[in-house]
Amino acid sequence: MAGPVLEMRSIVKTFPGVKALSDVSLSVRPGEVHAICGENGAGKSTLMKVLSGVHPHGTYEGDILFEGEPCTFKDIRASEQHGIVIIHQELALVPYLSIAENIFLGNEHATRGFISWTETLKHATELLRRVGLDEHPDTRVADIGVGKQQLVEIAKALSKKVKLLILDEPTAALNDEDSGKLLDLILGLKDQGITSIIISHKLNEISTVADSVTILRDGRSIETLDVKAAETTEDRIISGMVGRDLDHRFPERTPHDTEVGAAPALEIRNWTVHHPIDQQRKVVDDVSIQVRRGEIVGIAGLMGAGRTELAMSVFGRTYGRYAGGTVLKDGKEIRTKTVSDAVKNGIAYVTEDRKHYGLNLIDTINRNITLSALGKVAKGGVVDEHQERQVSEGFRKSMNIKAPTVFEPVGKLSGGNQQKVVLSKWIFAGPDVLILDEPTRGIDVGAKFEIYTVIDKLAAEGKAVVFISSELPELLGMCDRIYTMSAGRLTGEVQRAEATQEVLMRQMTKDKR
Repeated sequence: MAGPVLEMRSIVKTFPGVKALSDVSLSVRPGEVHAICGENGAGKSTLMKVLSGVHPHGTYEGDILFEGEPCTFKDIRASEQHGIVIIHQELALVPYLSIAENIFLGNEHATRGFISWTETLKHATELLRRVGLDEHPDTRVADIGVGKQQLVEIAKALSKKVKLLILDEPTAALNDEDSGKLLDLILGLKDQGITSIIISHKLNEISTVADSVTILRDGRSIETLDVKAAETTEDRIISGMVGRDLDHRFPERTPHDTEVGAAPALEIRNWTVHHPIDQQRKVVDDVSIQVRRGEIVGIAGLMGAGRTELAMSVFGRTYGRYAGGTVLKDGKEIRTKTVSDAVKNGIAYVTEDRKHYGLNLIDTINRNITLSALGKVAKGGVVDEHQERQVSEGFRKSMNIKAPTVFEPVGKLSGGNQQKVVLSKWIFAGPDVLILDEPTRGIDVGAKFEIYTVIDKLAAEGKAVVFISSELPELLGMCDRIYTMSAGRLTGEVQRAEATQEVLMRQMTKDKR
């Protein structure tokens, strides 16, 4: 085919009170990997939902042509019949069904209403081999990791004779190893003639796999670039995404010295935690760290290093079985046996999983922000709604939360704005110590800079900040010191001046002992 395999012309999509897409056009060549970039809320996912029939024909303006033919998809099944398959960021798998059952769910090998399990298992095995997954097709999806679940989703797409595969933030929840495998698979599918569209915030991944990149901003298509061209740098893409040059990815960091001789704001000594199920296994093994007021201290480690387990177990022992260790604040031992204990002692924890543990998605911005410290806006046990609204409106403005009112449900916000609500919630609680676990995961570069600025401001105010991240450039750009972990143990402590990605990776991959 000489022309594009896909054309989307002048797409306009409006929701009540919001124009999500405004005259967006997209052209994709056959057999290429085409990336779509933009800040949270730019319209990337909405555009792909229009293409895949999630938003059916008639609910938007504009035209879609696939393989040269006009398309009017009324639902997802209609787009799949043309070979267009979308894999959403939130995977659509049934955890308690087997891999094989998930692959062919709604597309069963059946005759006269009876499923042929022989054919099902045979074809599932072939598809799993094709995506490089060696699990038995009878294995429950709940018993495999997120990286393997992504491969099951792709096997499911291949079972539908996919021609155009759409992947929405496919590596957002994956570690580096699983991300690498998935990107290799996308390139392998390209060699088989399958066209892919990938939505991603990770510009290094785009430069690795994509041939072209279309940039969206505020619901409009800005430009399409050839990824391999010399002028298509990360800075050029970022400039298109945010509408301005980001001379610095991180705010200027000036370490804020604490009083000479003052005790650390937070000190963890000999902290040990066992796995919640396998209680012989130590997920945190004799870890000791300290953070002073005004400091941003990073924790680096590969998947399974124990970073989140350390944070959650210190914050109210919300993970694993406590086996030993003490927590001191300003030199005095404190009790953190429950979340309430931790909060009362001035410790806040911003979870890596904001949707499940950080927010009530069906409640409003207003209520989410005040939830961690309702006593501050209550009199006699009754919430003062006027005061609550004043507080949340203040955070909406100061944190630049993009929403029409504070009564907007949090579930309707973009990922970056949801993260700002989580941060607002804990800032309102007035902690002395903030533990931030992957605070910018799944967030675009513009929103990241805003969150970095907030974190730096908190340190300048004398807060002690623990910053956990899988992105080494982020740790290098934000932290005064960085601890490294491997297999549950502390393996090193690196000062800002000596820290490089190579130094950190060397420490992160040390043997356990």
